[in-house]
Amino acid sequence: MAEDKTPRISADLTDRVAIVTGAARGLGKCIALRLAGCGAKVACVDVNAEVLAETVGQITAAGGTAEAWACDVTDSTRVNEVVKEVATKWGGLYLLVNNAGVTRDTMVMRMSDDQWDLVLGINLRGTFLFTRAAAKPMMKGRQGRIINMASVSGLTGNPGQANYSASKAGVIGLTRTVAKELAGRNITVNAVAPGFIATEMTAALGEDILKEVASHTPLGRVGQPEDIADAVLFLASDGAAFITGHVLTVDGGLTA
Repeated sequence: MAEDKTPRISADLTDRVAIVTGAARGLGKCIALRLAGCGAKVACVDVNAEVLAETVGQITAAGGTAEAWACDVTDSTRVNEVVKEVATKWGGLYLLVNNAGVTRDTMVMRMSDDQWDLVLGINLRGTFLFTRAAAKPMMKGRQGRIINMASVSGLTGNPGQANYSASKAGVIGLTRTVAKELAGRNITVNAVAPGFIATEMTAALGEDILKEVASHTPLGRVGQPEDIADAVLFLASDGAAFITGHVLTVDGGLTA
């Protein structure tokens, strides 16, 4: 079901139930397509129900299994409802990909309370809420994978992104802590930290900035959504069964 017709890696996720947040576009959409292409039943979650339907339509048109769940990831009650509905409908939950995220970039002296709260709310609170809710059916099934979307900005910081960098650093701390808490139930918790990836979010930076970023990246290019989907797929696979609490940096060597 992936947009890339010749995926570089594969895994057998037949009938495994997955939730992907922020699945309407960008990285989330690419991840949902890739997981469905490997046999997973994918619950596509996003606040934008209209655009989300396009992701589900692409998956089902290609013969995969997916359904849409409209959800504000900062709404604790709705998050709990979505996880319960998905687990009930498909008989459990194996994989959660916490991908929903936003930016509101500006220098810290000009950053408003609302810009701070929005980014921390969606990027960090949303990840916490879905992780907490998903842990229950995973613990019941005594297996699971939680994969959180971090960022190199959460590792190194980035001028103009105090809110975003703080949220992603928080995601990394959350990942490492929950990995230790859930390891005894055969649930792994890892994070993927993308560098600059060609999505609608980074396109807003402008072509000149992206060219400059590429020139400072050892591999000489910005990443593609498929690069991140491959990393998520690996961490979701049986081949990653002994990896937990890890932050997989996918940045073309930018932070090397």
